[in-house]
Amino acid sequence: MASPAGSPRVLVVDDEPVVRDVLTRYLAHEGFEVDAAADGYAALTAIEAQPPSVIVLDLMLPKLSGLELLRLVRLESSVPVIILSAKVSERERIAGLELGADDYVTKPYSPREVVARVRAVLRRGNGEPRAPLAFDDGLVIDPVRREVSRGGAVVRTTRKEFDLLLCLASNPGRVYTRAELVESVWGYVWSGDTETVTVHIRRLRAKIEADPSKPRRLVTVHGVGYRFEA
Repeated sequence: MASPAGSPRVLVVDDEPVVRDVLTRYLAHEGFEVDAAADGYAALTAIEAQPPSVIVLDLMLPKLSGLELLRLVRLESSVPVIILSAKVSERERIAGLELGADDYVTKPYSPREVVARVRAVLRRGNGEPRAPLAFDDGLVIDPVRREVSRGGAVVRTTRKEFDLLLCLASNPGRVYTRAELVESVWGYVWSGDTETVTVHIRRLRAKIEADPSKPRRLVTVHGVGYRFEA
């Protein structure tokens, strides 16, 4: 099935031909434009030729590892990246999230789940544009420009980092459970995974807190979740 003109473009990076073929066909059937690459260098070429809206990335790649590819991508772009993980350790999955991945799917998975994750990372906040949120330490969150600054300097964030920070900062003082954050920011029902939210919070603290080890803004409520202190 041909994808409509202007549809989001997904780049599938996986060295297994069957995986590439199944995901490519399924995503195209769901209305996405799809490119595919079998290794990291081919993926870089595809990204340069036609920047994707989302990258679905296997970590176990020949020639150039998925983590190294992700690192290179993050030097230039905040394009959403969904990791496909199979026989990789928890440490490697966390490393991917630390490098800026937005989500991960553990193999074996269904193509329908991958499509749902792709739609979720593409989904932006609902509602009308709002005025920037400004705080007394110079932190500014601009929902229209989707930009964070601190002391006048722009803070680079991934799409999901921004969405998570905006969600928390829009309701200061409210405690969000991890389940609520996953459903609000990632757009799917929480399965019990704690890594995704935890790693994104840790990355945000490193970017906006004066002392990430003693966070003033992004506060942990032990046994419950997180809140934003205004």
